[in-house]
Amino acid sequence: MEAEAMAVPAQRAQAAVREEAVILFAELRNFTRMSEMLDAARVLAFADQFFDCAARAVDANGGEPMAVHNDSLVAAFRAGGAADQARAAVRAAQQLFGEFDAVAQAWLGEHGLRTAIALGVHRGEAVYGEAGPSGHRNAVVFGDCVSIAERLVHRARAGELVLSDAVMGVVSVAELELDAQPLPPLELHNRPSIRIYGVLRDDRLDFT
Repeated sequence: MEAEAMAVPAQRAQAAVREEAVILFAELRNFTRMSEMLDAARVLAFADQFFDCAARAVDANGGEPMAVHNDSLVAAFRAGGAADQARAAVRAAQQLFGEFDAVAQAWLGEHGLRTAIALGVHRGEAVYGEAGPSGHRNAVVFGDCVSIAERLVHRARAGELVLSDAVMGVVSVAELELDAQPLPPLELHNRPSIRIYGVLRDDRLDFT
């Protein structure tokens, strides 16, 4: 799997580091349909609402919003050890699910369009720092860990959090009140498959 880079404008110079962290992908579902039906200004305003909501949940739990990638926000949780990072990412996901409910209900009432979020969370090694053309350097995160987290969010159903075994293996299911169910493994080219787990928040959602 190719390493993937995600970028946002750099706020300050960041030293290049390679370290273990938890990567979270939060994806807005049904947004493509919304973007085709609504005027451009409204589409961007709705996108900002989602990204603000996701970033607040990440910030509140000690994470770093790293990038906007199409209709997804990518975040990294690097503080503490493996259990601290995983616990913070899961709590951010739970907070985001709760706070986005009001946003989704408002959009449904205003435009009759259903939306939901899906999340993928994985832990692994990545490279953090800055890169880009001269004069346009951005904060970036490169790594297989990022690509796998993106694969997980693509596996998630609307309203579902998908976690890799690397995350599930270091968190307390009871403490975080996770009703996690095993899913078919994530198959990777020329490598062992990865065990994954899903936490489905609302099984009545019927779009992806």
